[in-house]
Amino acid sequence: MSSLKGPKGHSLTVEQIQEDRITQLAAQFWSATAIKNGSSFKSEIIEDIFRKELLDTNFSTKRVMMLEFSQYLENYLWPNYDPDRSVHAHLMSVALMVNEKFRERVPPWDCFKAKPEHFPRFFHKVMSTTLQEVVSLQEQAVLIIFLIHCFNSLEMDLIREQVQRLVSLPIWMNLLAGRREELFKGNPKYRKFYNLIKKNDSKLPADVQEKLKFEREFLHKLLQKFLSVLQSVPATGKFNPSAVSYCERFLELLIDIEGQLPTRRFFHALMEDCHVVVISHLSALAKRPEGKLFTELLDMLKVYAEFEIDEQTGEALTVHDRIDLHYDRVLALQKVAFKHFPELHKFAIANVGSVDSRESLLKNFKSLSNFELHKLLSLRNLLPTPEEGQENKYDKEFLLELLVSRHERRPSQQERINEMPLYPIEDVIWDENIVPYEYYSGEGCLALSKLNLQFLTLHDYLLKNFNLFRLESTYEIRQDIEDAVSHLKPWRAEDGSCYFGGWARMAHSIVSLNVVEVAKPRVGESHPAQVRADITVTLSVLPSIKAEWESMRKHDVAFLITLQPTSSIGTKYNYKQPFIPQVGLKYVRGCEIEGMLDEEGKVIEEGPDPKPELPGDTRTYRVWLDPNQYQQDMVNTVNGAEDVYETFNVIMRRKPKENNFKAVLETIRDLMNTECVVPDWLHDLILGYGSPDAAHYTKLKNCIPKLDWNDTFLSIDHLRASFPDYKTEMTTNDQSKHVPPFRMEFVEDEMPKSSKRKEGEEEPSSSQKRIIAEPHTIPNRGPYPYNQPKKNQIPFTPTQIEAIRAGMQPGLTMVVGPPGTGKTDVAVQIISNIYHNFPDQRTLIVTHSNQALNQLFEKIMALDIDERHLLRLGHGEEALETEKDFSRYGRVNYVLAQRLELLEEVERLQNSFGVPGDVSYTCETAGYFYLYQVLARWEEFESKIRKLKEKNVEKIQEFFPFLKFFENAPQPLFRGRTFEEDMDIAEGCFRHIKKIFTQLEEFRAFELLRSGAERADYLLVKEAKIIAMTCTHAALKRRDLVQVGFKFDNILMEEAAQILEIETFIPLLLQNPEDNINRLKRWIMIGDHHQLPPVIKNMAFQKFSNMEQSLFTRLVRLGVPTVDLDAQGRARASIANLYNWRYKKLGNLPHVLIQPEYQTANPGFVFDFQLVDVQDFNGVGESEPNPYFYQNLAEAEYVVAVFMYMRLQGYPADKISILTTYNGQKHLIRDVIHQRCAKNPFIGRPNSVTTVDRYQGQQNDYILLSLVRTRTVGHLRDVRRLVVAMSRARLGLYVFARVSLFSNCFELTPAFNRLIARPLKLHLLPSETYPSKRKMNEEVSIAPMVVEDMPQMAQFVYDLYSSRVDYLMRQANIQEATKLVNPPKKGGK
Repeated sequence: MSSLKGPKGHSLTVEQIQEDRITQLAAQFWSATAIKNGSSFKSEIIEDIFRKELLDTNFSTKRVMMLEFSQYLENYLWPNYDPDRSVHAHLMSVALMVNEKFRERVPPWDCFKAKPEHFPRFFHKVMSTTLQEVVSLQEQAVLIIFLIHCFNSLEMDLIREQVQRLVSLPIWMNLLAGRREELFKGNPKYRKFYNLIKKNDSKLPADVQEKLKFEREFLHKLLQKFLSVLQSVPATGKFNPSAVSYCERFLELLIDIEGQLPTRRFFHALMEDCHVVVISHLSALAKRPEGKLFTELLDMLKVYAEFEIDEQTGEALTVHDRIDLHYDRVLALQKVAFKHFPELHKFAIANVGSVDSRESLLKNFKSLSNFELHKLLSLRNLLPTPEEGQENKYDKEFLLELLVSRHERRPSQQERINEMPLYPIEDVIWDENIVPYEYYSGEGCLALSKLNLQFLTLHDYLLKNFNLFRLESTYEIRQDIEDAVSHLKPWRAEDGSCYFGGWARMAHSIVSLNVVEVAKPRVGESHPAQVRADITVTLSVLPSIKAEWESMRKHDVAFLITLQPTSSIGTKYNYKQPFIPQVGLKYVRGCEIEGMLDEEGKVIEEGPDPKPELPGDTRTYRVWLDPNQYQQDMVNTVNGAEDVYETFNVIMRRKPKENNFKAVLETIRDLMNTECVVPDWLHDLILGYGSPDAAHYTKLKNCIPKLDWNDTFLSIDHLRASFPDYKTEMTTNDQSKHVPPFRMEFVEDEMPKSSKRKEGEEEPSSSQKRIIAEPHTIPNRGPYPYNQPKKNQIPFTPTQIEAIRAGMQPGLTMVVGPPGTGKTDVAVQIISNIYHNFPDQRTLIVTHSNQALNQLFEKIMALDIDERHLLRLGHGEEALETEKDFSRYGRVNYVLAQRLELLEEVERLQNSFGVPGDVSYTCETAGYFYLYQVLARWEEFESKIRKLKEKNVEKIQEFFPFLKFFENAPQPLFRGRTFEEDMDIAEGCFRHIKKIFTQLEEFRAFELLRSGAERADYLLVKEAKIIAMTCTHAALKRRDLVQVGFKFDNILMEEAAQILEIETFIPLLLQNPEDNINRLKRWIMIGDHHQLPPVIKNMAFQKFSNMEQSLFTRLVRLGVPTVDLDAQGRARASIANLYNWRYKKLGNLPHVLIQPEYQTANPGFVFDFQLVDVQDFNGVGESEPNPYFYQNLAEAEYVVAVFMYMRLQGYPADKISILTTYNGQKHLIRDVIHQRCAKNPFIGRPNSVTTVDRYQGQQNDYILLSLVRTRTVGHLRDVRRLVVAMSRARLGLYVFARVSLFSNCFELTPAFNRLIARPLKLHLLPSETYPSKRKMNEEVSIAPMVVEDMPQMAQFVYDLYSSRVDYLMRQANIQEATKLVNPPKKGGK
């Protein structure tokens, strides 16, 4: 049996042997080789696999994974599916594979799109199977999950055609006749359509009618089936777990149908008619502990069942609409009571407000008999009319609940949100049903909202995002609290107090906490307006950590924690045991920092001034507590509970980058309470409705016909090449004037339709496209070199030009920018063109990261944009690679310095005139000086020139009043060649002077505003034209920005596919609408949905809730038109081929084929990219020291050995980056580098060692990539991660992986087919050194060294170093050699 030993020496498990069986079957019947060899289809195989591998294992995830990974669906199930002959097992297997693809988040519908003809009948079969009693509930649940996925894939035409039939108007045939009539009264056009459909149906053949009838009754029958399964669960005793999971999944399906308007519109009435919510609420399952998840899902369904929307129009209900509807319902009940129930006259004539509470309704109606209640409800069209003897068809509890739930007054969604505390407390933080733990496999159902394609209303949009963002943040807060508190080691001291045996960087013990202010509630609210407290701590810690505590900023969030440990001193903390009992955590409350107090007890204000240094270690912070939470706690205290605020003994802070959740939640709540008018042209698109191209500039009425393209084009030829489909016409025939800049107008002439056309001729296009280009000259700005405008040097490609054109026009522009396609250059040119065309408009730039914002800013500064109009908000400006400070206070200082410089220039001008007085004292006096002295002299000069009979050149210099002032300009000032040239120079000089005074006029406000904050706000609201911030900063500061009256007209978002949906939406609303009109004119989004999405740490939110879907990706899924940049300029063409298959049409810019660095080979390597197969080292491949912390020592050692080899060949360390797909491997590689070469002066560390996810947006010349996994592919199956991994390298990419695993993965085949076309063993040329002389296409003259495995490579590098160390020492003038650690050996390290 020795051959059946696993890698760790254990016997192989049954599972591994079974896995082997699936692999063998795949190889025999549906692998690529088997298909090539013509293997035949056998239905028995499918039945056998379904029975043995799936049914018998209870649909084991591992088995399903193995089957799906082997391409069972693509190669065997679907190509051989035949609706007439295929068996039940075949149908179930297809559904299971699709569900598994959704779970793994890989494209599920591709094979159906390739062969769509059988899908309608397959879908029909799925529907009929879900209604069959003979099929087990476990299998039924699989089909329900399949239906859920179908309802969530409405963007697929194939799916939508089938789903729409189930939820269209004819399903109302299942309603009670009275209820249907009531609905038709409200919408007469529906009656017309309904009757028309009935009429048309009657003409159809019988079999078609039967099919239509089945489709229209399907959901009604399915609802009945669900209710019967639900009622099969007893109140106590044993129950069928499959029934519970079926019911949970069914509620998930209902929530998804109700949550999208196209599916909800007609289905909602059907669900109400079946009383699903009431019956579920009263069911036995809802009362059992096993029904906790069911109850939570039911609460979500209730929200949608009562959602404030008009199903027919899709409009959100206003407060008045809601009240009217409620009153109408109660009035209708009162009328029925008045007419048919004399004993209810008192109820019938009461005013609505006095009888619409639950208590009042129960009091009035519980005296009625079952029959009377049934009759009453039937008169309200809620139940069928009762027949005599039908008294006990429904029990009284159900009848009363149905009556009350339909007519009681409910608080609005808005009121509930406004009363909710924003900080999570201990009950929520550690409730796994609300906040799942780390790993969610994607199997179970959760009571979480989903972000899909469409939303019901803006309120629904915000509500879903609010709930998910809140819970996702709570998950991160839980991790931080557990980490910090466990480091504090709280123990119970002998006197019963809490003693801390450790210390934590992010948490500290509290000396005292005093509530210092509880403000009176605002009008209409019940909670205090604000609650403030002072928290005192003693910071006797390291100076660096003390500085961190002291640098907590205003609005930073901290958490107050009560620990009452029961463990005695010295007890060790065990990470595997539950957290709360070990540390005695009792309460958690959030608070927001207002500031640190100075010695006088005043809050130290933030600003440009240095903070005062405080003596000693005691520091007091003023904080704001959550008023809603404080009120709840005080109510509990009054009712006899402990006063929470007297018990806190720990304060915990969080990293500022991760600490924006409260501000984002507050912002979302503010938006829910604002008439947050999204511009009309965007409203439907944000919710996912209407025509996808409705916001494209070609479809908007306010398209601007003529625009100045400024310095976009480098020449007239560049202009013509940029618009190959247009005929370019110039407004002047003078060839010498055909130079940029151009003003351009696009014209489409309708062609007259020709009546005669020769046979075989194509019909000419109905319009001719022309460009009318008008060259113009930028006015002379002055005689100094710095007056010359900076110009764009980039020869934009036609698609980049199309992106710039779309960005300049009003509307929504979406640019898909694959790696290296010049996204930032396009963004900067759009900003510059808008700035010059619309000088009064203000543009907001939003990016995901500070790094991207800084890259943008560095490029903006290289263009012709006045520095005083730039402003950068947030805390990332420190990283800008420039001497200039673009932050708010940096700009204030710049303006003040500019003011002084300009006033000095005014003084120089005054001296050149010889005018007495102190005119350069303030901006105001300078303004008068300009009016009375400067302008007067210029007008006199102009009048003299006008009076000249002959245009004499010398006269200009003679009359020019500012000659003395311009003595410091390059001389001679006037060339004296032509009158026009000198006059142009004179006007340029005056423009230079005029600009001085214009700027001083703008800066005059700074003499009136004294405080730094006021000056900064003035800059933000009045002076800046281009304002940049990260999406996080926008979410944090929305309230402040709106308060100071911030306004903007255009918004440009970079890295849009990496920004969370809600963080993309908030920046659109950083201004309050004026007269209910949002002034936003342009929204430009630049991103790449084929690269990695926003980071969501918790798998449940990422997978189940689809929270990682950015707004950019959602709009692409909806079919919004995009401009796809199609030429990359980063990588060698050969490396670009590894990822360009993912894009529509991605070519190369000429320079990656021509420039020397791209034509030269990588020295020391035979190939510019290679996949290196790494086998187990000493029997170990991947390892997992902690859950999901994957490592692979063989790959780590191999990667580091190659890095050392490259350094010895002369490669600069900063040109090499090491990437990996897992955090565990990143740490292992860093350890190996530290051990082997970090301190060695000849080798050192690479530029960076990080994960692929972290490296998105960055690049380097040479990338060494470790893929780690050897058992399963893991998260590299997400093609977006592969695209990022393959596209980081410019000149060399070396991938270390288990080839047999990754080359079999269907999603990765396009890249891996190219990789495995080259040898899988590393081919080296040790005789070459950096930089290389060898050309890329040159034959290698010497035989390469082929590296067999990692130990050989490590030994080779060790020997190479030993042989070269003397030479290296001489070169570097180092006396003593650094010895390398011995390389790893087989059989032991």
